[in-house]
Amino acid sequence: MKNTYKPPILTVDSVIFQLINNELSVLLIQRAAEPFKGEWALPGGYNSAGETTHDAMARILQAKAGLKIKDLSLVEQLYTFDTVARDPRGHAVSVTYMGLGKNLKLDISETAHNPQFFPVSKLPKLAYDHADIVRYAHNRLCSKITYTNAVYALLPRFFTLSQLQYAYEAILGRILDKRNFRKKFLSLKLVEPTNKYYQEGAHRPALLYCFSQQKLHVLSHSFD
Repeated sequence: MKNTYKPPILTVDSVIFQLINNELSVLLIQRAAEPFKGEWALPGGYNSAGETTHDAMARILQAKAGLKIKDLSLVEQLYTFDTVARDPRGHAVSVTYMGLGKNLKLDISETAHNPQFFPVSKLPKLAYDHADIVRYAHNRLCSKITYTNAVYALLPRFFTLSQLQYAYEAILGRILDKRNFRKKFLSLKLVEPTNKYYQEGAHRPALLYCFSQQKLHVLSHSFD
């Protein structure tokens, strides 16, 4: 007797990070249908025939989360999650992307599923294996900022060295020594000073910096 071939379901999920009030936050939607109706999840959906996973990601983000992919500063394919029992409806393979952005605006439409950003350190209960996926993406980001300039995608064009350090601390989840951080980072020649200053309250104005290039760059040696 011949075995009947049954292909798995192909889905696309997105882990979208941004910094909000010096906290690393991730975009979630509220599921509108079973399974896990009403629970929080990563924005995701089916990959249609004739559609690349990247195109599917853009379509799903726009429809379910009101987010345009062009507003993301950095997007990369994260991993393919294929655990057989990850979806109660059957074997579903998820091609997952990670995106980084700043000041992201959610353009809510009728198809949107209550999209919101949640601090990674205070996530609600998540559907499917999405808690594991967020954890995997967070670990990838922690690693990535030690050997690339990926942090540029989370910061405004002009920033102070303190804001840069806060970004690293928010991602890594630990406090860094101010003097060592600045010495190490400036030695990488990734940022350059501008002629602009940041004034906050009665504090002395802080010099603003910018990245020498707004695209992903692999460092010659690890920052960490």
